[in-house]
Amino acid sequence: MDLDAYLDAHRAEWTRLDALVKSRRLTGAESDELLNLYQRAATHLSVIRSTSPDARTVEYLSTLVARARFRATGSKPFTWAAVATYLTRTLPAGFYRLRWWWLPIMVGSVAAMTAMVVWSLNHPTTMDWLLRKYGRSYIDSSFADYYSNHQAQYFAFQVWTNNFRLALLAIAFGVFFLPVVYVLYENVVAIGEVAALMIGNGKADVFFGLILPHGMLEVTCLFVSCGIGLKLFWTWVAPGHRTRTRALAEEGRTAISLGVGLVGLLLLSGVIEAFVTPSPLPTAARIGIGLTAWLGFLAYVFILGRSAYLDGATGDLEDEVDRGYEAPVAA
Repeated sequence: MDLDAYLDAHRAEWTRLDALVKSRRLTGAESDELLNLYQRAATHLSVIRSTSPDARTVEYLSTLVARARFRATGSKPFTWAAVATYLTRTLPAGFYRLRWWWLPIMVGSVAAMTAMVVWSLNHPTTMDWLLRKYGRSYIDSSFADYYSNHQAQYFAFQVWTNNFRLALLAIAFGVFFLPVVYVLYENVVAIGEVAALMIGNGKADVFFGLILPHGMLEVTCLFVSCGIGLKLFWTWVAPGHRTRTRALAEEGRTAISLGVGLVGLLLLSGVIEAFVTPSPLPTAARIGIGLTAWLGFLAYVFILGRSAYLDGATGDLEDEVDRGYEAPVAA
């Protein structure tokens, strides 16, 4: 096919379609015209992609078709099927695909916390500094009282909003790298210091009995958010065969999708922290509930997520029209 001749033959239609898409108000006749031109442009795009896949033309037409489709049909109606697809395919597959970004962060952070505790326990001057920083009352009562001094429902909301604020900070500004470092530093240092202080003063049972029920899922969610942020940063640094704009758009859509899922998971950890952690249940039962939630998340990612990923899900929009057609590139 002579691409130049094809472009000349249909450029006026695309220009008209672009003008209709940009128009704030459409008459009935113009709406019909827009729908007709949208269908024709989609056909043109298909022809060009299959016969003369010029990257610039494909990118222009795919964007135009997507905009026209949205203007002609509006947003998709809510359906429970879409929710089910998100929960059983999009979300777990996205977590699974990015596993090599957040798993090393999780392992490295736990190792760093452990090193901090071991160092502090073997250096009396560090323990003295921690005692001065937190105070004896923190060891004897404040640490435990923190989980029971507020009404459970308000405490759950407070914990939830604080945690998803940190998670979304790491995701939304992860492309700048430093916010990810900040979130990791704040959590690793805070947990490491408190662990060393409580264990070094004979309160290991209190510390683990109160931190593990909610902490396993909570900090894992924060590590996942940091992994997503680092992925965005690296996508900007090394977009690969994609343009930097397209690469960030694709990973950004996935990040938003996973961020919504993390908000729900952090809500669950907040409920556990508010209702289970300070409850009169035996310590083994409270830790068992937290362990069940944490293992459930891992099973969700590595069983359901792996299956969905192998079936083609990535965490991005699965409808090619919704996410925009991918422009061809040289290998």
